[in-house]
Amino acid sequence: MKLIVQRVKKASVEINNNIYSKMDHFGLLIYVAFCKGDCTKNADYLAEKAIGLRIFEDNNNKMNLSVRDVKGYVMVVPEFTLYADCSRGKRPSFDMSAGFEDAKKLFEYFVEKLKTLHSNVITGAFRQHMQVASINDGPVTFILEKNNNIQ
Repeated sequence: MKLIVQRVKKASVEINNNIYSKMDHFGLLIYVAFCKGDCTKNADYLAEKAIGLRIFEDNNNKMNLSVRDVKGYVMVVPEFTLYADCSRGKRPSFDMSAGFEDAKKLFEYFVEKLKTLHSNVITGAFRQHMQVASINDGPVTFILEKNNNIQ
């Protein structure tokens, strides 16, 4: 399982020219992808890690506060292309990505886990063509990964 976590000032998801979800308040934009073999244990670990990341500035301008501490929003967007293998040729391979059913279940589980940890969670739509807009603050961007081969 892989996350791209961005500290943002605002973000939105549009589908078919309609706003699907929007946050006009600062927080986290999290792109999430699942690979074959991912499990709920990985989702639990990464949900807690993302919500607990101290990447917002305190009164001393030090990154010392979590999204929960600053009462920010969290937008979660499914992004299967994070597991693209571009090492050979010019066409990405998605052989490492989890299948649709498994990925959808894990996405829903991950979102529900985040909601148990933080109250302001919104999402993009699974298996939809989305236009995602955001203003990255900093920029501050982290890659988090947890799978059965990474401790």
